[in-house]
Amino acid sequence: MVHRNSRPTVSDIRGMKARGEKISMLYVTTLEQAAAADAAGIHMLSIEGRFFSPEMREAAGRCFVQVGLPYGGWGTFEGRHLATAEDYLRAAYHFTAMGGDCFYCAAAYDIQKVLCDNHVPIVAHVGLIPSYITWTGFRAVGKTATEALNVWKHVKHLESLGCFGAELEVVPDRIGALISQNTSMIMLGMGAGPGADAQYLFAEDVLGHTDGHKPRHAKTYRNFSAEFERLQQERIAAFKEFVADVNSGAYPEAQHNVSISDAEFEAFKAGFNQ
Repeated sequence: MVHRNSRPTVSDIRGMKARGEKISMLYVTTLEQAAAADAAGIHMLSIEGRFFSPEMREAAGRCFVQVGLPYGGWGTFEGRHLATAEDYLRAAYHFTAMGGDCFYCAAAYDIQKVLCDNHVPIVAHVGLIPSYITWTGFRAVGKTATEALNVWKHVKHLESLGCFGAELEVVPDRIGALISQNTSMIMLGMGAGPGADAQYLFAEDVLGHTDGHKPRHAKTYRNFSAEFERLQQERIAAFKEFVADVNSGAYPEAQHNVSISDAEFEAFKAGFNQ
C-alpha cells in the first residue's frame, strides 16, 4: 500500500500492481479538481500539458501525475507542435522539472523508444486511441480474436520499448483482464473492465457535466450540470440587479465611496477654477 503522506513513485505504482491493489485515476483540468482528487485519496491523475503548471502540481498534492504530451495537431508546446523525438524529450524534461511523474505519449514507436531510453516513464495507448480516430472510428476494439490479438501485440511491443504503462481503452472486459495479468506495464483501464490495473475516468463524467457524448463506461456520482446551471442563473440575476442599481442610482452608496474633508475639497475647487 502506498503511504498517503508521501507522493508515490513509478516503483510504488508498480508495487500496487504486483500486490493486486486497485488503482484509481482521474483526468482533471482545474486546480479545484486536482485538489479535490488529492483530498479524496485518488492515486493517479492525468493532466494535459496545456493545463499542467507548478500550481497544478501543488494542487495535486500526493497524487501521481501523468502529464499528457501533445500529439500531432492536438496541441502545442512552447508555441509549436511536437514532431521529433527531441521535441518530445524536451517537453518531457520541462514537465519533469514541474513535478510530472510520468508522461502520456501516443507518438510513433521510435519516439516512444527515445523517451524510454532516456529513462522517462512513458504511458502509451492501446485499444481505442482517440488521436488515431480518423483511421478507426469511435468503437470498441478487440471484439474479435484477430483484433484482440493485435491489441496484445501492441502491448508487447510497447513493453519491449520499456514503456511504464498504457491506457487500455474500450476493450472487452475479459481481454482487458488477460492483458493486464500478463504484462509488466500498468494498464490504465478506461472501459476495459474490472481486471485492468487502474480504473480511469474523466472528472467531468464523475461530476456530471460532460459536454457531448457520454461514454458507456462513464459513471456520474454528482450532478454538477444542474448546479452549474443554477449558478449561471444566479450570475445573470446578480448582474441584472447591478445594472438596475446603476440605472437608478442605488449604486454606489456612501459606504462605497472615498470621502474628502470639506476643507480639502474647497481648496481643490479653488485651485480647479484658477
